[in-house]
Amino acid sequence: MKIAVISDIHGNKPALDNVLSDINYIGADKIFVLGDLAMGGYDPNYTIEKIFSLENAEIIQGNTDKMIVNYPVPVSNPLMENALKKDVEEITDKNKNLLANLEENKIIQISGIKIQICHGSPRNQEENIFPDTPLETVEEIVSKTDAGIIFCGHTHIPCGFSLNSGKTLVNAGSIGRPMTEDRVPVYLLFQISSNGEFSFEYRKVKYDNKKVSEIMAKRLGEEFSRLYLRR
Repeated sequence: MKIAVISDIHGNKPALDNVLSDINYIGADKIFVLGDLAMGGYDPNYTIEKIFSLENAEIIQGNTDKMIVNYPVPVSNPLMENALKKDVEEITDKNKNLLANLEENKIIQISGIKIQICHGSPRNQEENIFPDTPLETVEEIVSKTDAGIIFCGHTHIPCGFSLNSGKTLVNAGSIGRPMTEDRVPVYLLFQISSNGEFSFEYRKVKYDNKKVSEIMAKRLGEEFSRLYLRR
């Protein structure tokens, strides 16, 4: 079975469309969507509706999805505060209800293996797991889940950990606003056989990030638009 694991779309229509085209090309059987469908992009209604139209998708709520639903909420970063306000104004009530009804995490069993999908971590939507997070810290983070494989996002930086407890945690990165050097949308291809053997592959998908940056400059300002350009 091939499963595409995607996260942190953030209203980025062309990035989502190109990634979904690649997912169709590789013939994925299922898609796990790890939250943050909107907020900080330019077409939040499109990305929400597109995700909910997908067949064979498991979708959970991200922290920015919850912020949209619970607005007004405190936001320490002025750039993100402005982005949140604009999305709240633009997103339809129907789409807000879709976000509100999402679970924060799910357990899915495939080929005898328990898989947990979450946004930040199994215990907190906003917990960061970075490539340099110490192994003992990651072990503590996943200690309360009995899932053998955990998929997360939130940081926009892909990474993975094979833990002494026998668990595997993988951060899928971000489609809509990747924080990698090249700023290219990245997602995870997870393959699992009927006997429980599995593998992971990161896939990067090209798109016109300069054009998106120009659109974002008009919508949210020059400083925000630089988040989409190669460092």
